[in-house]
Amino acid sequence: MAAPSGRSGRCAWAAPVPAALLCLAAGAAAEPGTAPGAAPSTAEFDVRPGGVVHSFSRSLGDYSCTFTYSAQGGTNEQWQMNVGVSEDNGLFSCSVWRPQGKSYLFFTQFKAEVKGAKIEYAMAYSQAAVGAQSDIPLKQEEFEITETTVSHREGKFRFELSKLVIVAKTPRDEL
Repeated sequence: MAAPSGRSGRCAWAAPVPAALLCLAAGAAAEPGTAPGAAPSTAEFDVRPGGVVHSFSRSLGDYSCTFTYSAQGGTNEQWQMNVGVSEDNGLFSCSVWRPQGKSYLFFTQFKAEVKGAKIEYAMAYSQAAVGAQSDIPLKQEEFEITETTVSHREGKFRFELSKLVIVAKTPRDEL
């Protein structure tokens, strides 16, 4: 699936996302503890309604991911965040999702920000895969991607979010 470029947020990727990027992110989201590289870190947290802005962060080595949101309706939902680094330390992944698949909260805003790396691929979903159901991506106009963030697009976002996947390239020391 094509996603806007992490650098401009305006262009669609000309080629499919390399399989290694998707494997890293999928492995981090689907099987915590099995991704290559530094031991991935998975944590559960409550997404709370009430219209107040909340944040949740995880770090792994020199890299971090922060999910900031505001939601309305319903009660607390249990969500998870997983961060991982590839074996060669070249990629950092951050996945945020509701394990039950679909969130029943109305998100008024969301933003995921990575530090220490630049986004190469990101996708947001209105429904996360569970059982026989598949991930349902948000429409491209509903969210935007910069070098370090994925966030809702004001006036276009339809208030549904159940999963975010980010794969970011880490800086390389040149010899």
